[in-house]
Amino acid sequence: MTDARPLDPEATQPVTASAATRDSAAPAPALPRAYWQDEISEQKALARQTLQALRTYRAAEVAMRRRTREAMSMTEDEMLALRFLLRRADRTARPAELAHYLGITTADTNALADKLQRDGRVERVAGFAIDRSASIRATESADAEVRDTLNGMHLRMYAAAMKLTPSQHRHVTGFLAAMTDAIDSVDAQ
Repeated sequence: MTDARPLDPEATQPVTASAATRDSAAPAPALPRAYWQDEISEQKALARQTLQALRTYRAAEVAMRRRTREAMSMTEDEMLALRFLLRRADRTARPAELAHYLGITTADTNALADKLQRDGRVERVAGFAIDRSASIRATESADAEVRDTLNGMHLRMYAAAMKLTPSQHRHVTGFLAAMTDAIDSVDAQ
């Protein structure tokens, strides 16, 4: 049977309680049982607490998105497509851009756009160039629906961010950028 605990990033073998005790004079801070189980240095303990807080935030965000999709009677791809369109200055994208963003085929994108159009959340806009297909644009009512649904949460998030000092903002944004890079560098297997 193999040890399921992850390896210490600075070692080649899983850390055991006796090895951690031998290597440090002071006992490691107590942490709740979590993904990482070995005894650790204070720096590692803080890093793990930070990662645990990030996972907790991510779980809350995923649950919020599920509740939002359910409240708006939308699938995940429909919500992602609508958010993609609403982030653009003109709320418009070509089907191929949307397909690339969502990682789905253009046929699936057209079916998704058809559903969103039936629901009054998008409209198709004729292309102005000969080689340009009809674009998909989020409607004003879809923009208002999303804002009404998420406004309270956005205000609470903004209020939390406003409490940070300039130094804290730099640290948080730097950390989140580094985490984004770490996650984006993972190859699909």
